[in-house]
Amino acid sequence: MSRRVYLDHNASTPVHPEVLAEMLPYFSDVYGNPSSIHGFGREAREGMDVARERVAGFLKVSSQEIVFTSGGTESDNFAVKGLAMAKGKGHLITSLVEHHAVLRACRALEAQGFGLTCVGVDEHGMVDPDDVRRAIRPDTLAISIMHANSEVGTLQPIEAIGRIAREHDVPLHVDAVQTFGKLPIDVDALGIDMLSFSAHKIYGPKGAAGLYIRKGTKMVAVQHGGEHERRRRAGTENVAGIVGLGKAVEVRARDMSAEAERLAGLRDRLWNGVRERVADVRLSGHPVHRLPGTASLLFRHVESESIVLGLDLKGIGVSAGSACTSGNVEPSHVLVAMGVPVDWAMGAVRCSLGRSTGAEDIDYVLECVEPLVRKLRQAMPVGAV
Repeated sequence: MSRRVYLDHNASTPVHPEVLAEMLPYFSDVYGNPSSIHGFGREAREGMDVARERVAGFLKVSSQEIVFTSGGTESDNFAVKGLAMAKGKGHLITSLVEHHAVLRACRALEAQGFGLTCVGVDEHGMVDPDDVRRAIRPDTLAISIMHANSEVGTLQPIEAIGRIAREHDVPLHVDAVQTFGKLPIDVDALGIDMLSFSAHKIYGPKGAAGLYIRKGTKMVAVQHGGEHERRRRAGTENVAGIVGLGKAVEVRARDMSAEAERLAGLRDRLWNGVRERVADVRLSGHPVHRLPGTASLLFRHVESESIVLGLDLKGIGVSAGSACTSGNVEPSHVLVAMGVPVDWAMGAVRCSLGRSTGAEDIDYVLECVEPLVRKLRQAMPVGAV
């Protein structure tokens, strides 16, 4: 195997060289605890302060509204549970296509007695803002809708949902892990009160992320201990990771626009090439309002895991759109919510492009896909999918 093509950037991205260079001193020379008041601690704190200012500047908010966390999952849990626990009781609204970090956090609260409404989506995976409006009750304490779906790439109508949330004085949390650093985000224009983001989706390190919390939003800490992050998130901060997050944001602010346009062109090249070569294939997600580098392909009468493994043998990394739990392969909850038939949903493959992806990579994938799918379909027992 000589060629390697990575098309799983929605799962994680390689650390940018500029990000790595900025992080390295914090693994060796700058090692103090940022909560310490001596010079060693102040050095570490200064690195975090720069990162916080970079994130705040990117979102055009106050640095005091940024809380650093360990990942998008923690940020989502903090937002949902922190809001709910501040109220003590009430009703939550989310969608059926959210990341499990939001869905399962909401389900956990439901098990504790909170009310929960999960609004559906259309065939493109998009939430209807009117469904959110109709779901609001007098005791609704929060709305949590993602900015873009990581599986199919659909962008949600956050601006419209934000207006509805503000009309009813309900805080809006947005999981923006897949859009932060990839698309412009104006939290004021979109009516966002909390926004989750993560470093490793934008060429930063794993283990560093954050949550924007609009000043005045009533929340309580869900992790207790010391008085870190203005008493909002206890635990010694991952200084090197946070420094990397800040640098990644600075790099994305510089490169984001040009890369989005380039990736959209490569994504279309991939989709057009696949549908020209392979029969019974669909592009899932919204045809227009979607992430620039995401192509979710549905291959009928073939299992997605077989495609992923077959492409892996060719040095190509993509992800499956179905989940294997306890030996049972089931369609993605996102595709089920979209009403995708099982014989299509079981063949879901997500290709997510990034800064290292070139036209020659796409062409290589196209060379490999058609013979692989043809071979798999020939070997598939009739009626198996």
